[in-house]
Amino acid sequence: MTPAVLAEGLVKRFDGRAVVDGIDMAVPVGAIHGVLGPNGAGKTTTLRMLLGILEPDQGRRALFGETAPLRIAGQIGYLPEERGLYPAMAARDAIAFMGALRGLGQAEARSRAEVLLAEAGLAEAARRPIRALSKGMAQTVQLLGTIVHRPRLLVLDEPFSGLDALNQERLEALIRAQVAEGVTVLFSTHVIAHAERLCEAVTIIGGGRVRFAGTVAEARGAFPARVRLVTRAADGSWRAALPRGAARTGGAWQFDLPEGGIEPILAALIAGGAGIETLSIEPPSLHDAFVALVGTGAAAGAAA
Repeated sequence: MTPAVLAEGLVKRFDGRAVVDGIDMAVPVGAIHGVLGPNGAGKTTTLRMLLGILEPDQGRRALFGETAPLRIAGQIGYLPEERGLYPAMAARDAIAFMGALRGLGQAEARSRAEVLLAEAGLAEAARRPIRALSKGMAQTVQLLGTIVHRPRLLVLDEPFSGLDALNQERLEALIRAQVAEGVTVLFSTHVIAHAERLCEAVTIIGGGRVRFAGTVAEARGAFPARVRLVTRAADGSWRAALPRGAARTGGAWQFDLPEGGIEPILAALIAGGAGIETLSIEPPSLHDAFVALVGTGAAAGAAA
């Protein structure tokens, strides 16, 4: 099947510097795909090239097989990182206005706006001006304006930025509802937890290049689990059994699970009288994989 989104070797230079340097990506129809990376990684530039807002200096892109994305702009919903709503406009009218820009008639656009606001739990806000809404409500209104024309592809650039936990959950629910109706969702984020909850597959970008492309499970499975160990004894012969790199932090030993498993270490702990209080083995999170792939310094702008 033709992918909803395809990128092959995308390159974009500004002032002679490659901000995006050979990005490849393939997103199946109906998927939620995350583009992850720290601030300045090239995520926004990549999305804009995919949408036809920017032309790549090299490479090829296609949306549903169309290599000139602007030809099918009416089938795309785009929420840019820079939000923009008219403060004096009522929420319903703001959504209807965005629908009209995408070809809807005024009556139909307003009708759809009313339905979307009700489904989002914002029916009472329909006639309130944007300036009277909370930041989370205003951001939800802008997202509803992005989907009012019922796009096939939804592209969201940092959609969770600045939202509190309640509005983040509301936004995640809206995204899942779109996918349930067959919409493909591509979103960029530096908040890794959202991608871990929403996405089956991700593309991790660092320094304008793809550091990883695949499923969330594959990203996590590429790195060893972490062991956390608390003992009653502070020292003893058993310490020789701990792997190189084991570090004691906050009263607990932490180290990567060895390839041979935990059993040999456990036997040494018991034989050496370590006095095991707690021992847990935690699989790596997507954030752990992200930090390992892009580096601690580059990941400083990303949130777990």
